[in-house]
Amino acid sequence: MTMQYVKDNKQLKDSDKQWNTLKRRGFLLGQVKQLQRPAMPSPAETIARWRKHQAIMLPDLLNTQDWQTEIAQSHRLMCDVLESVELSPHLDQAPYVERLTDQFPLLASSMEEHDEQGIEKVYFDAVGEHQQPDDEAVAEDLWCKASWLSFLDDDASLRFRFSFGMEALEDVAADPLRQFWAGKLCDAIFPESAVLTQNHQLLQLLKELLGGDPAFVERIVYFNAPGGGAQMHHDVERGHDGVVFGQLSGSTFWLALSKPELMDELVEFCANPAHQTEIVALLPDHKAQTALQTLLQDRSALSAYMEDNDHELIEAIMDRSPAFVEYLCGLGFAHILHAGDVLLMPQADLENCVWHSVCCLGDGPGEAVSFAIRKDV
Repeated sequence: MTMQYVKDNKQLKDSDKQWNTLKRRGFLLGQVKQLQRPAMPSPAETIARWRKHQAIMLPDLLNTQDWQTEIAQSHRLMCDVLESVELSPHLDQAPYVERLTDQFPLLASSMEEHDEQGIEKVYFDAVGEHQQPDDEAVAEDLWCKASWLSFLDDDASLRFRFSFGMEALEDVAADPLRQFWAGKLCDAIFPESAVLTQNHQLLQLLKELLGGDPAFVERIVYFNAPGGGAQMHHDVERGHDGVVFGQLSGSTFWLALSKPELMDELVEFCANPAHQTEIVALLPDHKAQTALQTLLQDRSALSAYMEDNDHELIEAIMDRSPAFVEYLCGLGFAHILHAGDVLLMPQADLENCVWHSVCCLGDGPGEAVSFAIRKDV
């Protein structure tokens, strides 16, 4: 047992400072304490878990100490974006002007008024290293988009996403060249990304898992703030094999398990009479309670329902139930990540992907990188 959980902080002793409060998007989800750090899994264990579509914790893999200057600068950028609610003016100043140079000319920006979570999207072209300024770009319509992680006014969590083309409409996997240059744009703005993308041990491990050299694509840099984080979801996208998450500063609490495992545990949890009081409190409408029980009896229907944008019947359990958090912790699906830790999450397809949720731990925001991975082409 590496982690201890309690639902009520009244059970805690004032002298015990090791407990971390789990609070996300206005909901208190209990308290956790790490009893011991997990050991690094063997390559054979890692491969076995990957093939079973299970999350893999790789503790203390990243050397973040060599990148403290860059991590501190990125924290300042986060604070500047929070204060100004815009991104592009900060990228026109040092050190970003020097990092972007002539290779990534900043072309335009949009304030993303159509997106309630969007702050600003900044557009770039990529110019080849040996090209003249007037030469044709090697990759066009690259962008970095700054967004809120939730709709709550008191959630200061931010993400910086790097991609290209028409968001949510373009098949990004069909254009590996622009995926590559969007990744290089991420490197220019957040050079500490190299702590993950140039880690020899991680590269060798991913090469074995993917059957070839890894490519880090569709990159996101996260700043999870206290009270914020991500609700239970997956990251399946065509052409990608999974996601690698690296904690660069701060700490986060995770629940991560494959979709079949999550479905199994939802059924088991809701069938236990001991949990009925909490389920009724989360879903007070009797029709909703009946609908949930009907849904849990049809595995195919449950699987399809989980992919709906509105899946409130199970979202209430997955994201707002302290008892369900306690239940999953007891089964070993919980992880606490500190600076230097990595979490690998296979995302093979909609039926076998790893679902995961995140809570920020501690009193301040931490930086992390979340990159999709696939075999390089």
